[in-house]
Amino acid sequence: MYESMHVGEGERAILVGVSLPHLQRWELEENLSELKQLARTAGVTIVGELIQERRQINPTYFIGSGKVEELSQMVRALNVSSVIFDDDLSPAQVRNLEKATGAKIVDRSLLILDIFAQHARTREAKTQVELAQLQYLLPRLTRQWSHLSRQVGGIGTKGPGETQLETDRRLVRKRIQVLSKALDRIDRQRATRRKRREHVFKAALIGYTNVGKSTLMNLLSGAGVLVENQLFATLDSTVRRVWLDENHQILISDTVGFIRKLPHHLVASFKSTLEEVREADLLLHVVDVAHPAFKQQIATVNQVLDELKVGDKPVLMVFNKIDLIKEKQLIGVLRREYPASVFISATRQIRIGYLKQALVQFIDRHFVEDQVDIPLNLSGLVNRVYELAHVSETAYSDHSVRLRFKASIPDRAKILRMVQQEIHAFKANLRS
Repeated sequence: MYESMHVGEGERAILVGVSLPHLQRWELEENLSELKQLARTAGVTIVGELIQERRQINPTYFIGSGKVEELSQMVRALNVSSVIFDDDLSPAQVRNLEKATGAKIVDRSLLILDIFAQHARTREAKTQVELAQLQYLLPRLTRQWSHLSRQVGGIGTKGPGETQLETDRRLVRKRIQVLSKALDRIDRQRATRRKRREHVFKAALIGYTNVGKSTLMNLLSGAGVLVENQLFATLDSTVRRVWLDENHQILISDTVGFIRKLPHHLVASFKSTLEEVREADLLLHVVDVAHPAFKQQIATVNQVLDELKVGDKPVLMVFNKIDLIKEKQLIGVLRREYPASVFISATRQIRIGYLKQALVQFIDRHFVEDQVDIPLNLSGLVNRVYELAHVSETAYSDHSVRLRFKASIPDRAKILRMVQQEIHAFKANLRS
């Protein structure tokens, strides 16, 4: 049922963008350029563009009625089957536009969902994509059944079309429940895996889509992550162990790329994948420094991080693709603007040693050694320390066990506070 809404590979399409008062012209052009890239990633051939400047959105068609007529003429003249809008449309706007133009109307969310569906490889990614698809589809089911004899309002609204529609809505809601439960199970499995690796330093690769995160992941870990010059080439979060030198190891994870105007409900659908970002000790923000709009891409990533409530996490800026920079003085400018930054080329393996060195220095600054004495009658605390830290030495005496450990500064504080509270509570119970 959902398949009929997809953008088919090889389809010819027109792109439509609307410039509102708050949007500068260059921003609109950047948005449309990215939309064009998204469409190409989905296998669509772009044969025309239509831009309208408006003070506000037309609730009936999104664009003005005059532009709808112009769009209809373009559809016929260019012989296109789809029209792709750079914004999300309401179900009513989609229906009205399809009726007026005779073409299939695709909004930004649907286009991204199509790309997600093409690139989902694992059970988790496929489950997340299907859930996002059905949540998108549910309010739009009315147009899926336009071929049935359904009437809107008044006598006869309970005809066969309406019955079929309601049946289908129930099926979709039931499937959404099944998928949500499946994702909950996956989340719990992920949480268990994360718990087992809590004492190891964790870094997450973040950044705009197509900036070279997967290339860098492969270079550091030999993970074999798919690398393609496409938006959202990888959806699945991959976690690998990497030795930086003989004394320092980290767990590094690759995450789904960000883009401008990534719909909120799609971010929510990939919350389990993005959980790696929340759990990380350090975020490696990879930037395609050769991209003309890399500053805007940095701002977009920072905005998504704020939405995920992880904007306060430590970040190491990794400016990638330095071999493609035409103005070499840009590196000096960026060094002053981003003192905590590294400049590399993952593809050509340039300055990767500096990146590893920066990671080692960060670990040494933020992971500290300490020791704690735990009474033998509170031995259950030993497992908690092992969960939160890397224990390097265990020494038993007649009354206690001494653990020497290495942990992040927050985890060290948590361990010391936890042990102190348990000892205090134990002594209070003895006195009572």
